[in-house]
Amino acid sequence: MSFWIDTHCHLDAQEFWPLAHAVRARAAINNVVHCVLPAVEVGNFDTVRELAHSTGDSYALGIHPLYVKQAQEDALDRLGAVLAQQQGDPRLVAVGEIGLDYFVPELRASPLRERQEHYFRSQLKLARKYDLPVILHTRRSVDSVLKGLHDVAGKAGQWRGIAHAFNGSEQQARAFITLGFKLGFGGALTYERALQLRRLAASLPLEAIVMETDAPDMPPHWLYKTAEQRAAGQSQGRNEPAELPRIGAELAALRSISVEELARATTRNALAALPRLRALLPG
Repeated sequence: MSFWIDTHCHLDAQEFWPLAHAVRARAAINNVVHCVLPAVEVGNFDTVRELAHSTGDSYALGIHPLYVKQAQEDALDRLGAVLAQQQGDPRLVAVGEIGLDYFVPELRASPLRERQEHYFRSQLKLARKYDLPVILHTRRSVDSVLKGLHDVAGKAGQWRGIAHAFNGSEQQARAFITLGFKLGFGGALTYERALQLRRLAASLPLEAIVMETDAPDMPPHWLYKTAEQRAAGQSQGRNEPAELPRIGAELAALRSISVEELARATTRNALAALPRLRALLPG
């Protein structure tokens, strides 16, 4: 039987309330044995921690680049204080979701470009201070994220963690792997038109890949509704961690390996990226 770890799931998202536990139960029925719940802002630190404890999952704490604009001036200090307070919690497995986002025009321009870069580097330093892996957001920003990682860790510095929703080049993928990262793949690889992503998912070293849903976002192709369908009244499909095995089956087919082999490998990889997971898994 294949068991899966969803390394990136926003189970605390508004779309899942008040049914988050039912969503998690559906995932368990589909052999998703563990979910990692990344925070996105100071205001949901308590929520992801409490939810992870109630579902038997794990969580990460961080300030997402999309939330930097509205972050209070003491947000980084509050993150540091919570990391210090919770560092003994075995369910705290990473600093995240942190990174850079150059897809949103406002975030590419001053002053928010510099603000999010400051937040990113400050959070990398906190991850080093508390010896935690990082879960990275890299949308249209891979080279700048890599530069920040090199600058904070030093030329020979290594990291642990995951480059979430990876969608860069092969050269960029290799750069992350060299630094010690695993690469997160999810619903985006199920689209036939995603040629570059599917090629990378098929050809990168198996030991570099972890599975994720980014639920409720990043729906696989069978949940996606076009603009025309939405205009006709169909609601956009909501991604869930229960979709992970089907996404994994598509990746296994791309790699011409069995679903069981992919599940075993990506579970091992998740444990390498986020070592505290090992003590949390059943058996």
